[in-house]
Amino acid sequence: MILDWFAIKPKLPTMAGIDISGTFIRFLELSQHGDTFRVETFAQEMLPENALNETEIKDIEGVGKILSNLVKRIKPKSQYAAVAVSGASVITKSIEVVSELRESEVESQIMLEAERYIPYPLAEVNLDFTILGPSKKNPSNLEVLLAASRSENIDSRVELLSYADLIPKVVDVEAFAFERAFKLIAPQLPNKGRDQTVAIIDLGNSMTNLNVLHDGRSVYTREQLFGGGQLVDEIQRRYGLNFEEALLARQKGGLPEDYQTEVLKPHLDSLLQQISRSLQFFYSSTSFTELNYIILAGHTATLPGIAEKCQKELGIGTAVANPFSNMTMASHINVPLLLEEAPSLMVCCGLAMRSFDL
Repeated sequence: MILDWFAIKPKLPTMAGIDISGTFIRFLELSQHGDTFRVETFAQEMLPENALNETEIKDIEGVGKILSNLVKRIKPKSQYAAVAVSGASVITKSIEVVSELRESEVESQIMLEAERYIPYPLAEVNLDFTILGPSKKNPSNLEVLLAASRSENIDSRVELLSYADLIPKVVDVEAFAFERAFKLIAPQLPNKGRDQTVAIIDLGNSMTNLNVLHDGRSVYTREQLFGGGQLVDEIQRRYGLNFEEALLARQKGGLPEDYQTEVLKPHLDSLLQQISRSLQFFYSSTSFTELNYIILAGHTATLPGIAEKCQKELGIGTAVANPFSNMTMASHINVPLLLEEAPSLMVCCGLAMRSFDL
């Protein structure tokens, strides 16, 4: 069944972007004034260890109660929310259909095409599509972007929002949220990102996601099982800390002197190896031969010296994501915390930006 879940329709009501990662749940509301965005609401809460298994929410009730308490505390402007699915839980595919078909015929054709690419019965998935325009290969056809995820992935996020009395308006694809948020980063790049091939590398807790954009459009995504959670695990083991203590110590510091050389450096070395490997897969799988720039996102991107190390070892200009550099802030926003967490808020920004006709 084709359902209106994926972020494809414009002119939606203002809504919050909610990102459920391996270690935090993050909540962001934006408003738009001309060409400028303003942060209206921002909050985050740490999640218990093992609340998620990669991208799967294992403890829906527990995470739902955390979200409910967060919403009661911050009293957001809107009840509407956008969330995202990612990685192996979502399938995206660009297909072509004949342009002369009527709207109902287009939908039927897409359903037939979907059966070829989706390895599950269509009754078990939520499916949506958007028409991108005439095909570059064959202008007499239409290029259609198809997105699908198993219904259980959608249902778990909808159920989660219900604990906080939030109304789900969009279930987006995380890669699309990154593409949308890239509009906030592009002005900081050479030539404002035009005609540039840029890799956004999201360094998550358990997964590292590579999203490559050319001229602002996503051209390649890849997910790799490696993340900052392995550093947290090593901090726990070496220094006898619990999960929350180790997570805060990674973020705030205060660990023994040997942390830098015995723990952090080996982790960064392994991380750079994984990034290099992902980029090699990108080059071998596409016609692209080089990257112009790398943007590091995710909580691990805040580790000291990571951008400099990445740039030095890969020979590619690298920066840490800050989607808020040209935004204004409501007076009650904790600006130091927001900027500290900025690399982790790219998905939230991309989801919140679905409120506006961009």
